Amino acid sequence: MGVRDSQSPKVQQLLKTAPEIISASITDAVSQSDVVLISTPSNAVFDIISQLGDVTGKVIIDATNTMRGKPAPYESVYQALTDKTNADVVKCFKSTGFVNLQNPVYGSEGIDMFMAGDSPKAKEVAVQLAKDAGFGSCLDFGTGDKVALLEQIAVIWVNLCMAQGEWNLAFKVLKR
Repeated sequence: MGVRDSQSPKVQQLLKTAPEIISASITDAVSQSDVVLISTPSNAVFDIISQLGDVTGKVIIDATNTMRGKPAPYESVYQALTDKTNADVVKCFKSTGFVNLQNPVYGSEGIDMFMAGDSPKAKEVAVQLAKDAGFGSCLDFGTGDKVALLEQIAVIWVNLCMAQGEWNLAFKVLKR
């Protein structure tokens, strides 16, 4: 896990609850990885990009949202990442909340995850990670121009949960 401050109380708490996780600087973590998942407030993306190092040939999964603001002048972190890096980028893992990321299985069925982007390589990685995490499927919303639409699913999920007073809600696409 790449972090700005490995001694911060939040990082230390996570390391205590999940001893299999190790922390390193963002640069060191990225240099040791083939796949990078970014999950930060959108306004932190430029600081993170400056610490990524060479990401040529790596996959970056954008798991951020723009509910609290956009990374100007871009409409999304996905756009900033595709413009400012040489990585294969996909938007994924941000259409639901932590409770469902932690456990995406309801009864005996995995809920759906969604992705969008222009890189077939990054999409293939996202699908595999989603399935490995227990999601039933990872549905493709389309190319990078669909990222803004995909980000709205998170907004819909949050609003639905707040209206219902229940966070254990999820989406499943049914096909006939």
